[in-house]
Amino acid sequence: MIDVSWLLLTSFLFILVIPWGIDRYFGLGLAREGAVAVIRMVAQLVLVGLYLNYLFALDSPWVNGGWVMLMIIIGASSVSAKSNLPRKLAMAPIATGMAVAMLPLLMVIIIGVIQPSHFHDARYLIPLAGMLLGNSLGALIMALHRLVTAFEERKGEYHGALALGATPRQACAPFVEHALRQASAPILASTSTTGLVTLPGMMTGQILGGADPLVAIKYQMLIMVAILVMVTSSAALTLALAVGRLTDRNGRLLVPPPAKAK
Repeated sequence: MIDVSWLLLTSFLFILVIPWGIDRYFGLGLAREGAVAVIRMVAQLVLVGLYLNYLFALDSPWVNGGWVMLMIIIGASSVSAKSNLPRKLAMAPIATGMAVAMLPLLMVIIIGVIQPSHFHDARYLIPLAGMLLGNSLGALIMALHRLVTAFEERKGEYHGALALGATPRQACAPFVEHALRQASAPILASTSTTGLVTLPGMMTGQILGGADPLVAIKYQMLIMVAILVMVTSSAALTLALAVGRLTDRNGRLLVPPPAKAK
């Protein structure tokens, strides 16, 4: 693998003058936010890189498992914030949906397919967990946003179903179906165009790292199928659990108005 010196990498960052110029020309006012985002990204990646070196060397099942659970909690917190739902209502369904969808899938990939010397091998466990979680965040945000929007815009339909004898879960079923369909659309489109329109990051990274292209392709097939399963199953589980948290046994909606959500 060809290493990139820190001096050359730092020099490359000056190319950010292009989006800065676009921001100034159009008066977008995003320069400060963009600068903060880049600085945070650089700092976080350097710290994570240093930590992963330590993590890979230690390779403790307890530390690796704890890191994966921390990733789930941070991911769930991010989804909760972006979906404009109170953390006390949303955190448990989101974290549970992500964990229940990811952990068995992760074990199938590692133990059944890759088969390293031990199942908790940090070199496989941590990156795979990160890819599965990272690719599910956007879908979960979209799914929950669509569900909350349906509660606001189709409240009459919901209460009408309750009046006709439906349970809260039955009255929510059309909303959940629509939200799940919307959340699954991007990953289905991405999967169908992989290889023709896009060369995904995992495959590209392995090729740049010196791996045989056919080996990289096999890994990419594996992760794309896993991501598709992760996105659909985590969205379905999260929505199913969220319905129980966002309504009470009498069907009363517990979702606050968007302006009050935190």
